[in-house]
Amino acid sequence: MCSMKIGFTTLALFNKSFDEQLNTAVVDGFNMVEILCEGPNLPRVALKDLKMFDTAHSYNLEFTIHSPTVDLNPASLNVGIREETLRQLKETTDFASAIGATTVTTHPGLVLKTADWVINASRNYGLDLLIKWTDYTTDVGILPSIENMPNKKIYFCRDVREHRLFVESCGSLATVDIGHANTNDALKEFLAVTYKVAYHHISDNDGEHDQHLQLGKGTVKVNLLKGIKRAIIEMNNYKDVISSKNLLISI
Repeated sequence: MCSMKIGFTTLALFNKSFDEQLNTAVVDGFNMVEILCEGPNLPRVALKDLKMFDTAHSYNLEFTIHSPTVDLNPASLNVGIREETLRQLKETTDFASAIGATTVTTHPGLVLKTADWVINASRNYGLDLLIKWTDYTTDVGILPSIENMPNKKIYFCRDVREHRLFVESCGSLATVDIGHANTNDALKEFLAVTYKVAYHHISDNDGEHDQHLQLGKGTVKVNLLKGIKRAIIEMNNYKDVISSKNLLISI
């Protein structure tokens, strides 16, 4: 029997209603659902009318949340962008609490300049903001989690060393993204981290691009995923989600 707790991100059913997403999860035997807080699920909008999420409590599912990241950046050099990022992270945390979610995952931020002093300043801005956020999550009773990022120089937390720095400095959990780790040729290292992992994001790719492919369609060595306890399958296509779930169960 598979001991892995498996869910998927609502990205795969983005055009379906919340109830349709949850019904699908239950019918297909999932244990978890990660709600992607973009578009209609933007917490600032959702918090004004939570009626569509009232049924969440009637499902035997664990909910996790992926915070909004489009146009936001905790490590921005622009104080206005940082302030808005923190504001939306707090709104996301409030939304998580309102629907009974356990965890909120967010990104560590990015920097568009290459000068060392700019990178260092941006990293410090990001750490400072995320510490403020994790303090807020503690007050609300939600678990914060910071995700590792794919192989683009603009991103922080592409390697285990920096991911550990963010996670431990902020007092958060870690969301380990398998696809992101694979683009950095660091899958084994990320699967062996000793800091506390909330869950793993699961997808495949060619080792260079963050393609969110079905497991087995890229270069991720699926047998390495056997020890994962909690998995969120993160793909655009729900058929790929089902195929990947079946493969995870089989290993």
